[in-house]
Amino acid sequence: MTPAQLSRTVLRAMRRAVDAGELSATVPEDAHVERPRPGGTGDYATNLALRIAAEAGAPPRRVAEVLSTHLTTEPGIARADVTGPGFVSITLDPHSTPDLVAEIRERGERYGHVPDTGALVQLHTPHDLRALVVADAARRILRSQGVLVRVTSDAEPNESWVEVAGVHVDAYGRPPTHPAPPSDPASPAPAEPAAPATSPAPLTSPTPLTTLRPAPPAPHTPDPLALGRDAARWALLHPAPHDRPHTGPEHLVQHESNPLFRVRYAYARTRALTRNAADLGFTAAPGETDACAYDLLGALGDHPTVLATAARRHAPDRLTRHLVRTADAFLAQAHTVLPLGDEKPSAAHRSRLALAEAAGTVLAGGLSLLGISAPEYL
Repeated sequence: MTPAQLSRTVLRAMRRAVDAGELSATVPEDAHVERPRPGGTGDYATNLALRIAAEAGAPPRRVAEVLSTHLTTEPGIARADVTGPGFVSITLDPHSTPDLVAEIRERGERYGHVPDTGALVQLHTPHDLRALVVADAARRILRSQGVLVRVTSDAEPNESWVEVAGVHVDAYGRPPTHPAPPSDPASPAPAEPAAPATSPAPLTSPTPLTTLRPAPPAPHTPDPLALGRDAARWALLHPAPHDRPHTGPEHLVQHESNPLFRVRYAYARTRALTRNAADLGFTAAPGETDACAYDLLGALGDHPTVLATAARRHAPDRLTRHLVRTADAFLAQAHTVLPLGDEKPSAAHRSRLALAEAAGTVLAGGLSLLGISAPEYL
């Protein structure tokens, strides 16, 4: 069960409680669910009871008890416990694993994407390579969440930035200090400084505008473009925006110490497992999963939430770290996927292969949103 599905499940439980007269409150449009914090229990937790307690006219813990009772009857939920001042800790039924894997197989690399929302934002950057790479990745992630994005920069990107790093802007030139209101034909708006004639002028309508200013590499560090597109983009995207990125040759090392290598190697390994399974005469089929794969299931289930958060905060680094977590969780159990020795392929092997392929789908989709390739052979 994905976080989005779990959110709908929590709302459904509340709706049943309201319909039964156990709660008197308006069912909200969404219910926030997240991984429990250190010391917490279960797979997820929700604060919905705290949010609606005042309207319901009952203590938060009482509201949480009502919600937990209804949640335990929902398919895919093993336990729902009240914790703290009114949180509900939710433990998923491991037998619901096939649903998550089946959804990823059905959605493919668009797993975690949402339909167009009609929203439009403008991301603006200084004339800086890292800022442009971050804006380009943020644009891709925002589009996955149904948001149209216009990227502008103070000046035209250097030709090498476009050719090597693959950055793209819709316009360049400084935007207005304050977005201009829609023009009135009877009284034309005063002219704003125009962008160069070779590029469309930046937006002047009241479109939400965010200026991205991530910390640049430290002075005298190697030119990131020398790494090539994939490694250069990773080197500039992986650190948090306030951290200066390292752009040395360590990003090209094919070793487990290199996070980019681990992510791409994990994807290549999933493809190799599919090929090897075909040679052994079996294919993937979602089914029950071993306990050793729970970390991987958690990472796959969190993918939609990570995309939503990375889009909302314009933070591609959140996606890079999530891909590293997913890759590490997959690699930790990859050795269990194929039969060993004279062992015959079983339902367990088909289930493990389906989970491995789901991991590969998430890794490939995430790398694509970062503008980084996912090689099948590495």
